[in-house]
Amino acid sequence: MQKNIRNFSIIAHIDHGKSTLADRIIQECGGISDREMTSQVMDNMDIEKERGITIKAQSVRLNYEKDGQKYVLNLIDTPGHVDFSYEVSRSLASSEGALLIVDSTQGVEAQTIANVYIAMDNDLELLPVVNKIDLPSADPMRVLGEVEEAIGLDCTFHNLISAKTGLGVKDLIDSIVDRVPSPTGDENAPTKALIYDSWFDNYLGALALVRVYDGSIKKGQILRMMNTKVEHQVISLMYPHPLKKQDTTEIKTGEIGIVVLGLKTLDGIAVGDTMTDAKNPTLEVIDGFEPAKPFVFAGLYPIETDKFEDLREALNKLKLNDSSISFEPESSIALGSGFRTGFLGMLHMEVIKERLEREFDLDLIATAPTVVYEVLKKDGEKVVIQNPSELPEPNYIETIFEPYVKATILVPDEFLGNVIKLLNDKRGIQLKMDYIGKRVLLEYDIPMNEIVMDFYDKLKSTTKGYASFDYEPIGFRPGNLKKLDVRVAGDIVDALSIIVPEDKSVSRGREFVKALKELIPRQLFEVAVQASIGSTIIARETVKSMGKNVTAKCYGGDITRKRKLLEKQKAGKKRMKAIGKVNVPQEAFMAVLKI
Repeated sequence: MQKNIRNFSIIAHIDHGKSTLADRIIQECGGISDREMTSQVMDNMDIEKERGITIKAQSVRLNYEKDGQKYVLNLIDTPGHVDFSYEVSRSLASSEGALLIVDSTQGVEAQTIANVYIAMDNDLELLPVVNKIDLPSADPMRVLGEVEEAIGLDCTFHNLISAKTGLGVKDLIDSIVDRVPSPTGDENAPTKALIYDSWFDNYLGALALVRVYDGSIKKGQILRMMNTKVEHQVISLMYPHPLKKQDTTEIKTGEIGIVVLGLKTLDGIAVGDTMTDAKNPTLEVIDGFEPAKPFVFAGLYPIETDKFEDLREALNKLKLNDSSISFEPESSIALGSGFRTGFLGMLHMEVIKERLEREFDLDLIATAPTVVYEVLKKDGEKVVIQNPSELPEPNYIETIFEPYVKATILVPDEFLGNVIKLLNDKRGIQLKMDYIGKRVLLEYDIPMNEIVMDFYDKLKSTTKGYASFDYEPIGFRPGNLKKLDVRVAGDIVDALSIIVPEDKSVSRGREFVKALKELIPRQLFEVAVQASIGSTIIARETVKSMGKNVTAKCYGGDITRKRKLLEKQKAGKKRMKAIGKVNVPQEAFMAVLKI
């Protein structure tokens, strides 16, 4: 019965207990026996369990009985990391309610606020839940006050729980049944379902996780994807479950389920697309969500150059499970052939690189991450630049536009001075500063280029780990930018080029060449390591040549014999300097990432 279905998501900042609460709800509803239970049962990737983070949103269908009535609860556990916030927006688009989890010791954090706004945009019923009340430093009433002050959410009806011990979880499930509205949809209308996730199974082929808004999906039915206009037959249907998926013959209005289409690729299944019946289609598309747009680009190159095709195959397979990555082949003089790959952020880049290395047994090197720039040329043409080496010559450029983000930062007031100094160094523009208890909520516009490298690490170290940070893109703005090249023995190393603000170019160039001087192995001739903007050299270091004692065999005798040998060596070094080639080691690229 539609009135007995509850679709809800769990949203919270990182480490506030989403996955642990999902475990307790599953146990309370008898979805998994105590013997089968593991911690973070919804996180099924090794990398999720090791890092203790959720990367992919997961769903589970549970049965629950209250006052003699049987209910179906569809729970969606979402990631908390800013890089995976598009997973959150997809999950919330498929729900009627959301549990807003706040840690009773830490209070409201930046991501809490960001996720609440997404939930409000989707008109969801929000249930404030204070977690970790079993801790000695818990102060749930202060935290509820913060929620009311920072978010403006009425916390008269709230739940206090401990997801670790299970305290208050049964009352929370009763609140979900009472307060989250049931789905509203027309059971007799033509089929209308939203694809909010898709992945690839080695045995079943392409799978789509859908939420049915009108009508139903039956086994054997032919479905049409409304955007891509592709038609597929339904091979089988299942209800989601982390351990044992349950087969069904029909997914009804308001329900969430997995549609097995048996395809070898995910080409026809676009996340955010609307599924409908091929013979009796619905008229309007469900307002989907924005497709994930990559913000950070880096080159991925195999260390063994003959593994290029293996890397292509691995990226294609990974794209089936994570539609947010984009890639295209590129070649570099220094590194050979590889792929320019687009990611949602630095954590996403780390996770993808680690998955490629683990799951496909590849050794990879990533170049310095960059963002997308728009360049207006003097002839009026506008070009999009993903790789600094594509930047046109300075005399052809009218303006370079760089992407900006709106950053929300919550910081204890004792560290406010440090954070404002850091934001000013990163060319931030202050929009807002509010005090919430003993913490300060800052809103800044910052160039994306300034946060892709080390911003998060610096923010954590200047605030002893107490600051939280979230961002959303807000478009492009003109910037005074230049391309900084690194030359080793006179040759530009294309993989080390970066785009920097003009006023920081000299200091950045000096840092670069200083780090590279330590890493480039000594040759038999002197090697000049230079940083340049266009043809102007702005910094230089010299890697001294290795000395070979050519006079060792001369003992005593005339000095002219020694001088003759030394002159001969000097001439040889000069000749080698003119034609010698220097290989830049892999560690050098890593050092640039650290700068």
